[in-house]
Amino acid sequence: MLVISENGRYGYIDDTGKIVIEPQFDLAWKFTFVLARVMVDGNFGYIDSSGKLVIPPQFDTAQDFYQGLARVMIEGKWGYIGQAGHFVVPPQYDLAEDFSERLAAVKSAGKWGYIDPTGKRMVAPQYDLAWGFFQGLARVKIGNKIGYIDNTGNFTINPQFDDAANFSEGLARVKISNKWGYIDKRSNLQIQPDIERAEDFSEGLAAVKIEGKWGYIDNTGNLQIQPEFDKAERFSLGLAAVRIKDKWGYIDKTGKLQIKMWFDDAEDFFKGAARVRIGAQFGYIDKRGNFIWNPTS
Repeated sequence: MLVISENGRYGYIDDTGKIVIEPQFDLAWKFTFVLARVMVDGNFGYIDSSGKLVIPPQFDTAQDFYQGLARVMIEGKWGYIGQAGHFVVPPQYDLAEDFSERLAAVKSAGKWGYIDPTGKRMVAPQYDLAWGFFQGLARVKIGNKIGYIDNTGNFTINPQFDDAANFSEGLARVKISNKWGYIDKRSNLQIQPDIERAEDFSEGLAAVKIEGKWGYIDNTGNLQIQPEFDKAERFSLGLAAVRIKDKWGYIDKTGKLQIKMWFDDAEDFFKGAARVRIGAQFGYIDKRGNFIWNPTS
């Protein structure tokens, strides 16, 4: 289901544009693990696919469900609830990340470590920053350098990068001095750090900025779509949102424009639809560029 708004209230439509949950919430987010996060009177709770509040609005802030758990905050502390709404990990952490690959990064006493879904400490707090696991490795920061650890907390790639991102399709973008490149899981530079800006790989291509313009490279570093855009996003379902001057449209993997540039903002395709903005109003289009939900505010 897709989130829509009418007259300042949020509800949901299906992928044909039919309303399935009437707009009634202060805010609403996508469904993950059959539940969706909503805001009612300033508090966060969760609904099921019928729109019923199955976890009452009671949290100061909350995030979506991942791997069966959602991180929520009460009185300044983060914990994790299950789909029944009960705390599986009591609120005790200063900061917390979502579970990914059965571990979650949590912060206590000024340092980050990792817990499993029962709350058991798996990696002791020792990092200055930590992120989720992707493709078996997680980014962590010690001092002002970033490296990668395995799920036991051992470094597989020592902290050496000025900035870095998660592994995606076997490669991770890393920043050395003022330039970006890509490494493999053995820390070998697969694409040299001579790129102005870079994004993660998706569907075999990554958006990169070269001499002020964005294009796309493959996993060998070869340009597949020439840099001609003022901004470029990741590919999803074979299309990517790109911007020239102040208008967005969508291209295919050959660089051919498939949906004309007339949107003020555009997001990735998800389950066959993409959210777009015209002026201050948001709608959804299909892969041919036709509206399945006309822009509303």
